[in-house]
Amino acid sequence: MSSIKFNGKAQELANPVSLTELIKINNVAQPSMVSVQLNGNFVVREDFDTTLLKDGDEVDFLYFMGGGSESYQLTI
Repeated sequence: MSSIKFNGKAQELANPVSLTELIKINNVAQPSMVSVQLNGNFVVREDFDTTLLKDGDEVDFLYFMGGGSESYQLTI
């Protein structure tokens, strides 16, 4: 059993899991839209399958969303 910090919260894992498995465990709806930081460093998507988590790791999922722009008028 290992304990990691996932998006700031403790999460227990029964077995060593890869980042790909962690994405599945946490039911990420659009896995192609998530970037992963492991212990403060970004992991390239090609390494998700081979990057195994260990006790004490800190993992953050970051979701990048596109959007439009808005115009603001500053009144002084």
